[in-house]
Amino acid sequence: MRVKVTTPHLGEGQFPTFPKSTPVNLIGETSDDHFLHWWACDIDGHSTYVPEHYLHDGKLYRDYNPTELVQQTGDVLQVREIAFAWLYATNDKGVSGWIPAEVVVSL
Repeated sequence: MRVKVTTPHLGEGQFPTFPKSTPVNLIGETSDDHFLHWWACDIDGHSTYVPEHYLHDGKLYRDYNPTELVQQTGDVLQVREIAFAWLYATNDKGVSGWIPAEVVVSL
């Protein structure tokens, strides 16, 4: 699925990709509507969020990179995955990351 960015998104910095089975220190489930079914956590010394379905027995169920895409209005993205109200997408430069679904429209 292709989407177009309607509102700029700045993200919160770059993260490494954490391999499957990396331990996750859960801080708590978020109550913010933008992060329903996501958990605030610490992964290998990095404070971030993780979708609940990526977790199993306190570890990552699969490889995971929490980096958010930095995108401007009008940018077109290819959606790779949908996790609740967030999309994991790739831009035209081949860079992948997370972006909130509320800042894009389907093409």
